[in-house]
Amino acid sequence: MAQPINRALAVATAACAAAQLVMVVAGHYNASVAQMFAILGVTLSLVAGVVYAVLAHDTQRGRAALNGAIAGGVGALIGIVVSFALGDVTASILAIGTLSSAVTGALGGFVGSLTAARRVAA
Repeated sequence: MAQPINRALAVATAACAAAQLVMVVAGHYNASVAQMFAILGVTLSLVAGVVYAVLAHDTQRGRAALNGAIAGGVGALIGIVVSFALGDVTASILAIGTLSSAVTGALGGFVGSLTAARRVAA
């Protein structure tokens, strides 16, 4: 069971990081995207948590939430570091953005585990 979980975590984290990087680069050149960094960033992390739980078929809610937090938090951190390097966000966002993205990633993992449990039961 560890192999599908590890693969799902890697895929969800990589997808989140890629999406965050696209958002950061777009926001660097487009102020209207940059104004939505916060809401877009946490939404991408939420989706990463769901993606993890669905790909892993993880029905254990605690583990799904933890791994969703990892996928969402790490993916966001990568994007935030690049955004900071580009001068688009302050250093405090490294902590605030990563933490809030980890929380929404955990929520996504939890919700995704509910759908995974339904699929297993069916």
